[in-house]
Amino acid sequence: MALNHYVTLGRSGLRVSPLCLGTMTFGLDWGWGSDEDTSKRILAAYMDAGGNFIDTANMYTKGHSEVILGQVLGGPRTGSNHKRDRVVLATKFLGNLYPGDPNGGGAGRKAVIAACEQSLRRLRTDSIDLYWMHFWDRHTPIEETMRALDDLVREGKVRYVGFSDTPAWKCAQAQCLASFHAWSPVIALQVEYSLLQRTVEGDLVPMAREMGMGVTPWSPLKGGLLSGKYSRGKRPTEGRGASEWVPKELDARTVRVIDALDRVAAEARATPSQVAIAWVQQKPGVTSTIIGARTIEQLRDNLAALDVRLTPEQLSALDEATTPDLNFPHQFLKNVTNAAQGGTSINGTPSEVWKMAPQSDAERH
Repeated sequence: MALNHYVTLGRSGLRVSPLCLGTMTFGLDWGWGSDEDTSKRILAAYMDAGGNFIDTANMYTKGHSEVILGQVLGGPRTGSNHKRDRVVLATKFLGNLYPGDPNGGGAGRKAVIAACEQSLRRLRTDSIDLYWMHFWDRHTPIEETMRALDDLVREGKVRYVGFSDTPAWKCAQAQCLASFHAWSPVIALQVEYSLLQRTVEGDLVPMAREMGMGVTPWSPLKGGLLSGKYSRGKRPTEGRGASEWVPKELDARTVRVIDALDRVAAEARATPSQVAIAWVQQKPGVTSTIIGARTIEQLRDNLAALDVRLTPEQLSALDEATTPDLNFPHQFLKNVTNAAQGGTSINGTPSEVWKMAPQSDAERH
């Protein structure tokens, strides 16, 4: 598959690349990432390869990420081939860039509209193609947020709406409200999804598929743990690999998953990072996977994942090595459904629920 093999995002007509360029690393304001020149080269390489889906947020590198994108994509539009018109530009609201201001962030009407105006200025554009709620604001009624977003769409400042890092029940509530009031619907869901983070398969991904939201996973390499830099007894001595974060995450389970990933990568003649991205991209419901890169080399390696097509056997091997423990009632329902079809529960014994079910009218009374 090529980067310009565009796919529609959720229940919409918005066409995006199968890999989205995440720009959280654009700018050094957080003490790591890429400087402006490198960031601009990464952006150019992605677009030259046919990519059109770019993701940022108002809070990324304290707003610097949006500024860098605005320097490349913004400004007066002099023709139909202007760079800004050729991309799907997505950013997020909710992060507070103004410490001490209680309305400087969040999902209330005042904060949402102000954040949108500020992002438009930093991006040097008059509209945002996809505006994400960065995460759930439990202090704001979702009706207020959805109505504010709909107003921005009606004003032409936003084209489409998306949710990120929000519980499935809250997403479903928002989508039902949008349908009932004829407000702009949520067309996409951004969630963490990787071989090391699969709990979204319980509620979030099925909800998104049912309610017309295209899934755009972030961190498919789990912060670099699945990039090939880490293995049994091996880890980088510089950068993030030398931080205290790694020992906490590189536990026995993670090492077993990395071992399985390495074996499949060898079979597929691909790098571990390419296989990890390909696995996510081949999961049901996934539309476009968000990749990040600090260097051109990392970008090229990630983009090559589109050329990797895992076999059913390879997918099964990775699935079995990473099967998640899902919240109630998922395992319960799996057992009951299996028993109802004449089988047994997962542990090989008949389902107690099914055994207690009445078998005749006499037993019912």
